[in-house]
Amino acid sequence: MPRIGVFVCWCGSNIGGVLDCPQLAREAASFPGVVYSVDYKYMCSEPGQNLIIEAIKEHRLDRVVVASCSPRLHEETFRKALARAGLNPYLLEMANLREHCSWVHAKEPEKAQVKAVDLVRRAVAKAALLQPLVSSQIPVTKRCLVIGGGIAGIQCALDIADAGHEVILVEREPTIGGNMVKLDKTFPTLDCSACISTPKMVAVASHPNIKLYTYAEVAEIGGYIGNFKVKIKQKARYVDHDKCTGCGTCWEKCPSKVPDDFNGGLGTRKAIYIPFPQAVPNKPVIDANHCRVFNNKKCRVCEKLCPTGAIDYEQQDTFIDEEVGAIVVATGYELFDWTKAYGEYGYGMYPDVITGLQFERLVNAAGPTGGKIKRPSDGKEPKTVVFVKCVGSRDEAKGKSYCSRVCCMYTAKHAHQLLEKVPDSQAYIFYMDVRTPGKGYEEFYQRTVQDGAIYVRGRVSKIYQSGDKLVVRGADTLLGRPVEVKADMVVLATAMQPAAGVETTARLVGAPVDQDGFIQEAHPKLRPVETHTAGVYVAGCCQGPKDIPDTVAQASGAAAKVVGLLSHSKMSTSAMISTVNEALCTGCMLCEPVCPYKAIEPKVITERLPGQPPRERTVAAVNSGLCQGCGCCNVACRPGAIQVKGFTNEQMLAEVDAICL
Repeated sequence: MPRIGVFVCWCGSNIGGVLDCPQLAREAASFPGVVYSVDYKYMCSEPGQNLIIEAIKEHRLDRVVVASCSPRLHEETFRKALARAGLNPYLLEMANLREHCSWVHAKEPEKAQVKAVDLVRRAVAKAALLQPLVSSQIPVTKRCLVIGGGIAGIQCALDIADAGHEVILVEREPTIGGNMVKLDKTFPTLDCSACISTPKMVAVASHPNIKLYTYAEVAEIGGYIGNFKVKIKQKARYVDHDKCTGCGTCWEKCPSKVPDDFNGGLGTRKAIYIPFPQAVPNKPVIDANHCRVFNNKKCRVCEKLCPTGAIDYEQQDTFIDEEVGAIVVATGYELFDWTKAYGEYGYGMYPDVITGLQFERLVNAAGPTGGKIKRPSDGKEPKTVVFVKCVGSRDEAKGKSYCSRVCCMYTAKHAHQLLEKVPDSQAYIFYMDVRTPGKGYEEFYQRTVQDGAIYVRGRVSKIYQSGDKLVVRGADTLLGRPVEVKADMVVLATAMQPAAGVETTARLVGAPVDQDGFIQEAHPKLRPVETHTAGVYVAGCCQGPKDIPDTVAQASGAAAKVVGLLSHSKMSTSAMISTVNEALCTGCMLCEPVCPYKAIEPKVITERLPGQPPRERTVAAVNSGLCQGCGCCNVACRPGAIQVKGFTNEQMLAEVDAICL
C-alpha cells in the first residue's frame, strides 16, 4: 500500500473562513492509504513547505495530497517541495478547496464541508495510483523570432540581442516603428515620439545580433519550444535593396500619386515610396497596386532614372527558412473602423470628422500640413473642435465592450495641443468617464482642464454638416439637458483593436485568442507574457490595449523570459504528456487532427510476431516537445491506445469511484 500524506491548507480565511480545516484533516486520516494528515494556515509559505518536507522524511511518505487552492496557482510550488524532500515531484495530487468549494459555497458551509471531504477523498484515491514520471531533455536553439516591429517588438528585440542572443525581427510593413512613429508627442511628458522611437529603430538596424526582415510575413511555423522551424515570406519590393542607396530620385520623379495610408489618408504619396523620412530601412518599395508599370505596362520612369539600377520589376516573393528556440508575438493594434458602425457620425462622409491618429498627423511637423492644424476639407484653421471619446470602446451594441485605456489621455493631449497651437480656439470633450490610471496622468488631465478645455459628460447622438460647420448634438448628464455645438472639426477617439491578421498569427504559433481577438496570455497575474504554447510569448497591444510605458515594460518582460529560456543548452519538458500504447493503436490517426498543438504524427513500426514474417504498420507518435497534455487525443482515440501520463483511465475511474461509491 502507498503511504499517503494529506496536507490541508486554510489559505487564511479563503478556505478556513468557510471550512473546518482541522476536522477535514481528521477525516482524511481515515481514508485508505493515508498515514499522515495535518492542517496549516498557509501551506504554500516557507514553514508550510518545510512541514511537508519534514513529514515526507519522518513518515516515509511516497504520495502527497495537498488540499488548498487551484493547482494552476501553486502546483509547481508543491512539486518543488517534493523534489527537495527527495520524492518524485509528480507523486503529488491537489484538491482545489478554494475555487471549487469555499468560494462558490461560502453561504452553505455545512454542504461545503461535505463536498470538501469528497474532494479530498477523490484526490487520495487518485494519488494511490500515481506513478513516478520523468521529464525528457530537448536541445535549445539559441535564437529568437520577434513578430512585429512596433515599439514592443523593437524593445523586445534589443533586450534579447543585448543579452547576446541572435534575434530574427519580422515586420510586414516597409519600415519598423509601428504606430508610435506616427505620433507627435507622448503623454504625460509631451516628449517627441520620433525622438524616442527613431534612435531605437536605428539601433535595431545596426545591431550585430538582429537580423531584420521588413515587408515580410511569417508564413509557416513548425516544431516546438527550443526548436521552432519558421518559414518567412519576403514580399517582392521591386527594388533591390542591396543596390539601392536611398537617394530619393525615384520617388521624386514618380508621376503616380495615391492616398498616403501612413498619414491616415490626409495627403498623398508616390507609387514608389518610403513611408516617412526616418524609415528603417530608408529604402523604397513599389506599391504594385498603384504602379503604372503593373497596371498598363507604361511609365518605367524610376527604372530609367535610378543611378544604381536598383529597380527590378521582375522581382518575386521569396521564402527564407530560419530555426529559433523562442517566439515573441508583438503584432500591435489598429483602430476600430467607426465608419461602418456609427451612422449617426456620418459614416465617414464628412472630411472634417477625423480619428485621433489622423489628428496626430496634423499636429506632427512631418505630417501633411507641416504640423499646422488645418481642416482636411478646405485647409482652414479650426477654432472650435469637438473631441468625442469612447467611439467603439465600452459599446457592446456597435463596438467593443472593453475600455481602450489610452483614449482619455490622448484626447487630453490633443485638446492641449489645439489650445496651444491655435490662438483663441476652444476644445469641447464629450466623455463617459475620465480614466487616468498611470503615473502623472491625473495631473496631465487637470492641466488640460486648466488650459481651458470644456469637458461635457455625455454621449454624442448625432453629427451632421450645416454649411461649413459640423453640428454636434449630445447630452450633458451632469446638467441634465441636451447640448449642441457648432464645430469646425470633430476628432473621434476610436477604440484600439488587434491588428489585422492576428488570428492567422495566433494559429501559426498555436496560441488562443480571447473573445475580442487579443492573444490570450497563460495567466493574467502569474504568467502575463507567456501563452499556453511553451516557448511562445506576447508583448504589447496584441495581448490587450495598453499605453507606451506598459507596452515597453511588457516587451522587456517577454525578453527576460526568452533570455532565461535561451540561457540553457537543454531544457526539461513536462512529463505529463500523452503516451501511445503501440500494441493497441490501429493507426487510424483520428487523434492527429484534434491535437491543437500539432504534437501527433504517424510513425511506421515493424512488427515481428512468432512464426510470421515481419510486417510494417502505422501508429500514432507523440512529440514530447510539442505536447501540452491537454487530453484531446485521449478523448478521440477509439481503441483507447492514447492516455495522458498522470491522468490515466485507471486514475480517473478511481476518482469517480471514490466520490460515487
